Parts: sequence; structure tokens; C-alpha cells
Amino acid sequence: MLETDRLLIDELSVGDAGFILDLLNTPSWLEFIGDRGVKTLSDARQYILDGPLRSYEQLGFGSYLVKLKSSGVSIGLCGLLKRDTLDDIDIGFAFLPDYIGKGYGYESATAVMTYARDVLGATRIVGITSPTNQNSIRLLEKLGLRFEKKIILRTDGEESFLYGVTLDKS
Repeated sequence: MLETDRLLIDELSVGDAGFILDLLNTPSWLEFIGDRGVKTLSDARQYILDGPLRSYEQLGFGSYLVKLKSSGVSIGLCGLLKRDTLDDIDIGFAFLPDYIGKGYGYESATAVMTYARDVLGATRIVGITSPTNQNSIRLLEKLGLRFEKKIILRTDGEESFLYGVTLDKS
């Protein structure tokens, strides 16, 4: 679907369940995104069906699989989400621990934001992060998103930060 210098970004399939099982159980996913109850391959397949695949069908976008172009190894997710509680499309990203801090988040998110603007016609993108997730905050700011306000999204009442940017039509 999308290609950068080092990455391939494409839709998930149920065949990616093993990767999803690994990613959703990393310490950073559990801490900053939350436990999605994905504990088996069957759970992971259902997560893909109910989340990304449904989103592609209903909205035309969703979370995308990020792979290394050189090896085809799946390293993370980067994509677009539409939450009922937010007016704007939300960019989200998560990577396996071995691939954090190598520029893959910025590379994939830049491509996804360009896709949102040029293909989907989005005029604004937001990002949500935990106030303690410094890696996510740095990446959102590097992408040009700026802190707007504190919000409550999680059912546990924990506070999140909302960042946003208006996309240039260039």
C-alpha cells in the first residue's frame, strides 16, 4: 500500500495473528495502550477481524502493518483510527522493542499522514498519548503535532494528552 526508503506499510490480515499476539503483549503496549485481552492466536485473529479489518471495510483506513523492506520482518503498526469520542482522525503507532528509536515510527507515520492528506482528504490529524510516554510525545511533536489539551479516553479514567495538527494541502 505504502512504501518508504526502508519500510513497507500495508493492511493487516488474519495471517498476521502471531505478530499481533507478540506486539499487544509487549510491556510498552500494556503500559501505554492497555491490555486488550489478546492472549492466544485465536484472540489475535479476532482482534484483527474486529479492529483493523472492520475499520478498512467501514472507513477505508485503519491500523497498518509496518515491515522492513529489506527482510519482510514485521516490526510494528502505524495507522489511522476514528474514535467515536473524537472529531478527527487519530494517528497511532506501536513497535516491537527492538525497533524503537531507529526512526521507523517517524518514517511510517510521515507516510501515513501524507496518505491521510493526499488520498483520504484529511485536513487535520490528532494523536493521543499517555502523559508519561515520552517516546510517543517526542514522535508526535517531530511529526508537527502540538499539545492541545488533556482528555479522558480510557475507561479507567486515566488522563491522556491530545495533540493535533492541520495538514497543509501541498
